Amino acid sequence: MITVLRAGPLTTVQDLGRPGWAHLGVPRSGALDMPALRLANRFVGNPDDAAGLETTLLGCTLRFASAALVAVTGAVADVDVNGRPVERLRGYQLFEVPAGGIVDVKRATRGVRSYLAVAGGITVEPVLGSRSTDTLSGLGPDRLTDGAVLPVGTVTGAPIVGEPARVTGELVLGLRLGPRDDWFDRTGLFGTPYEISPLSNRIGTRLAGTALTRAKAGELPSEGVVLGAVQVPADGQPIIFLADHPTTGGYPVIGVVGDVTPLAQARPGTTVRFRELD
Repeated sequence: MITVLRAGPLTTVQDLGRPGWAHLGVPRSGALDMPALRLANRFVGNPDDAAGLETTLLGCTLRFASAALVAVTGAVADVDVNGRPVERLRGYQLFEVPAGGIVDVKRATRGVRSYLAVAGGITVEPVLGSRSTDTLSGLGPDRLTDGAVLPVGTVTGAPIVGEPARVTGELVLGLRLGPRDDWFDRTGLFGTPYEISPLSNRIGTRLAGTALTRAKAGELPSEGVVLGAVQVPADGQPIIFLADHPTTGGYPVIGVVGDVTPLAQARPGTTVRFRELD
């Protein structure tokens, strides 16, 4: 078992999500930075879909009842075990924790979200086939609070060391136009930069910049939306939907981002540009 001593501002249990339920109004959810979670799991010998912890900016502090192998990937953050710093190896930490040991994942110095995997995985009760916390619908386990206790499963595999992805600066996101791109004057969409707003979360990344103006008046009935959909509300500032996005929306979608993974580690103020995909 793991006891949460310091939960941090938003630490959740995440795996690869619960895709396939959108027709029932259930978002996919799952880790925002799936490559980072997969890598952490491989480091400790877990299958890719094992559940780990996703921290946000300020990390968390945990006490391990039993000895464990632990990996931390994603955002750049110092990690201590019983007050002693863990060496960071090319963008990740892999270390053993003694029984009763305390692991402290500290403030991220670059990036936003760290991923902690423990050999055996976090084995909270699954909901609709996933252990992910969905911050929009409330499905899955609650976000972590101080004093919470998490079960750990049985170790099943051998560690595999890989290469972590790099956290980058300015983001250039590929965008496929549609289905409602004809509702807007697209001048400047691919030529002017946006900045990530502090109001972003696991549901969506809000952008601030040149407002997109309508070429067509009127309102839409709610339509289905997907991961990466760029919805444009009345103020003209785009919102890119992330893992906990709603399954329907009433604002027009100007396009869909091909890969939202870089947004998982992008801090408020990061510059975002779009490039058009075929």
